[in-house]
Amino acid sequence: MSEKDAHRLPPPGTNAEPDDTAITRAMAGVLTEEQQKLIESFDKESSVRKLSQGVVSRMFYWACIAVTLYHFITSLIGPPVVLVHRSLHVAMMLALGFVLYPFWKKSDYKRVSWCDWALIALSIAVPLYVWIDFLGVVERAGMPNTNDLIVATVLTVLVLEGSRRMTGWALPILSLVFIAYGLFGRDMPGMFAHRGYTWPQLSNHFFANTEGIYGTSVGVAASYIFLFILFGTVMSKSGMGAFFNDLAMALAGHTKGGPAKVSVVSSALLGSINGSAVANVVTTGAFTIPLMKKTGYSKEFSGAVEACSSVGGQALPPVMGAAAFIMAEILGVSYSAIIIHAAIPALLYYLGVLIQVHLRAGKLGLVGLPRERLPQVKVVLKDKGHLLIPIFLLLYLLLFSGTTVVFSAVIAIVTTIIVACLKKSTRMSVKDICDAFADGARQTVPVAMACACVGIIIGVISKTGFGLTMAGTIIALGHQSLLFTLFFSMITCMILGMGVPSIPAYIITATIAAPALAKLGIPEMAAHLFAFYYAMFANLTPPVALAAFAAAGVSGGDPMKTGYAAVKLALAGFIVPFMFVYSPEIMLIDTTLFDGIRVVTGACLGVLLISVAVEGYLFTRMPWLLRIVAMSGAFCLIDGGLYSDMLGLTGLIVVVGAQYFIARKERQRTVATP
Repeated sequence: MSEKDAHRLPPPGTNAEPDDTAITRAMAGVLTEEQQKLIESFDKESSVRKLSQGVVSRMFYWACIAVTLYHFITSLIGPPVVLVHRSLHVAMMLALGFVLYPFWKKSDYKRVSWCDWALIALSIAVPLYVWIDFLGVVERAGMPNTNDLIVATVLTVLVLEGSRRMTGWALPILSLVFIAYGLFGRDMPGMFAHRGYTWPQLSNHFFANTEGIYGTSVGVAASYIFLFILFGTVMSKSGMGAFFNDLAMALAGHTKGGPAKVSVVSSALLGSINGSAVANVVTTGAFTIPLMKKTGYSKEFSGAVEACSSVGGQALPPVMGAAAFIMAEILGVSYSAIIIHAAIPALLYYLGVLIQVHLRAGKLGLVGLPRERLPQVKVVLKDKGHLLIPIFLLLYLLLFSGTTVVFSAVIAIVTTIIVACLKKSTRMSVKDICDAFADGARQTVPVAMACACVGIIIGVISKTGFGLTMAGTIIALGHQSLLFTLFFSMITCMILGMGVPSIPAYIITATIAAPALAKLGIPEMAAHLFAFYYAMFANLTPPVALAAFAAAGVSGGDPMKTGYAAVKLALAGFIVPFMFVYSPEIMLIDTTLFDGIRVVTGACLGVLLISVAVEGYLFTRMPWLLRIVAMSGAFCLIDGGLYSDMLGLTGLIVVVGAQYFIARKERQRTVATP
């Protein structure tokens, strides 16, 4: 949408902060200085230097492009040996990161200090050491010499410092706690005690093999994640963000509570590709939240809708914010299998959010935006619909062609550049393509650094057996009960996910909680998705609800109230993981077509009843007794058994029938009243 189309938006209300032009600019992805500062205040990954040194700035720009070309070319011709490739990737991300991220908030945000240059030199020295003495490093694994220990220690400190700058304190502090556990575990009480390890043993484990810093998570970051982040930046340069926003407005803007549904649809589409909940909240929320407030939603509810919609995008195929790649690597399954199994649970989550915003609009008597002020679907598709071709091609390659994930991503990137040339409005210049390549490297830095830092935690877990110990503890707390074990696993995942980016949060929780669930006979795929959902929901749950707090910053609402509103709005999503654990058919695991349809239909009806019970409204306001019936019916439908489904359907019929008769009586009373 261009600025000349501003007249299509509703006129500003008396208390609306942004005017129509500001909202239109936000729809096109143009943020104000205040909105950019808001992202930086809640999202550590976005708080970067704005280099004033012309030479350094240009060198950094071309260095980013060179890093992208390295990953792009190696994905085509094959990378060097694993340890060399991963050490190079980590060094590149560290070097770029020490340029981008200053030591602390009061540091110079315009110049790179001499200390940072020293850290960059050390970062580059590590892969040089690995490259020069590769065979020696591998052969001495477990028996390191002095040089190995020095390099291993330097690497560990660099990764901890880089992670602190780029993702915040939570992940490095957690890593230090695990390092302390590895060093002093022999003094721990009871089942948590282990033989204890020295620093040479631990540091060499982090450095000289693929079970520590250079482990699976870094391997995935160096291949899949980098390419798909690059795919997202190329699509963004082609105007895909504005296209998603316009399409959502055209499809849902005129419906009851339209702006809230626009928020759900546009944030889901963007969140699946970019994977950054906080950045998505501010960029999409810059126009959806003001529109929701103008329509009549409260500040807190408007912020909660945007927060829930943005966070859920990380669970929505095809990209899932890059978590799917880690999951596929850990489970040893194809990426297409992750997409298939994760699709219906993600759609159930968004179904719950959409139903609640629709019911809230009905309860408050809200209407949509005037059609004449909205873009038309056919006009939007005619202008930028061709940008969907790379996405459909990517899905075809991943699901049906047998092409590798890496090569599919490369083809999708090249196709996006070619397809964008079909229309003048989306055509990218050479400068745009170079900018997209530079942005791809910059945006990968914090993700890659989080993956490297989580390698320290995973290294300690693999060395000490902590994962199996924790799994046994969770099962013991649950007294072998599946329900209680699920509950304690949920709490563990949400605590570990607080303040930690979604990808490392998933890796940690999958290592600790998923084995506990698998021991009780839950399919591995369901156990890992269960861990991922609750690690993801930590962004919504007070007291550390970064996505909800960022949304409150945009809406002007109370942060804690916005967080609690987000939990209430996402309640169906909190229950969805229990659904697919008790009924794996929802994930299309070992099911027939009939059973799959039956279970998925029951799950959809269960989500409807949960939303009705939470909002206390269907056709009219609902008494508490009927809300209890609705929630009870929902839990019966969630179970997935034939008899429980029959009980749930009975509850649904009771709720719908009672609401229909109550609403009809109210209408008759209104008509009879003069």
